[in-house]
Amino acid sequence: MTALLDLKNVGLVRSGKRILDHVDLTVGEREIVTLIGPNGAGKSSLVKVALGLENADQGKVTRRSDLRIGYLPQRFQLDSTLPMSVRHLMKLTVDATEGKLRAALEELSVGGLIDASVHHLSGGELQRVMLARAMLRGPNLLVLDEPTQNLDINGAVECYQIIQRFRDATGCGVLLVSHDLNIVMAATTRVYCLNSHVCCSGHPDAVSRDPEFLRLFGPVGASTLALYAHHHDHEHAPDGHVVHDHGHDHKHDHPHGPH
Repeated sequence: MTALLDLKNVGLVRSGKRILDHVDLTVGEREIVTLIGPNGAGKSSLVKVALGLENADQGKVTRRSDLRIGYLPQRFQLDSTLPMSVRHLMKLTVDATEGKLRAALEELSVGGLIDASVHHLSGGELQRVMLARAMLRGPNLLVLDEPTQNLDINGAVECYQIIQRFRDATGCGVLLVSHDLNIVMAATTRVYCLNSHVCCSGHPDAVSRDPEFLRLFGPVGASTLALYAHHHDHEHAPDGHVVHDHGHDHKHDHPHGPH
């Protein structure tokens, strides 16, 4: 099956500064692909290029012809003088039944806010509503830029569990930007560590041992990533297949969700 999203040799320059440099990235069906990196590394810019919201200065972006995208941006701004309920916001770009609207909001534990003013929501409530809105579109690619900002630790864990359930139920691919190394990696298929260019990529367990990752995040970040990436008695090569301690490779698939 053709990849949902494929970026080859992508570069982006803004105001004389190189934001992205020779970036390759692929997202396939049922994959959860996570972008990590320091602030200013170009993660949000890469997402915008992937979605066609910004034009790359070099390289090629290929989107599958049947691609349906559900997008949660890092920042969402709404005119404070414009009256709008949660129901109205949810229906701006999707013609959904009342039942589907309520079900999407209930999944994110904000069903009781359907008639509330968007302007009266807390940051965490708005984040949940926006995630429900992205899922309501029935996407085969879910693109989430910092989906757990404004959520506490319990809310963040719940959010990632919902994303994983949605992937399992629909078979969609997920492109995720996150700083939550200690939560998100348990469900991640592949990690891209970005700092304008791709420093390293692969299964979280392999990335946690990569010298470039260690240089950017240090031993604390590495131990955090390794701790939550996997709880089995074997290691992973960068492509995700299992490498046992006795040196034999076994290419087999098994779930990597939270234990």
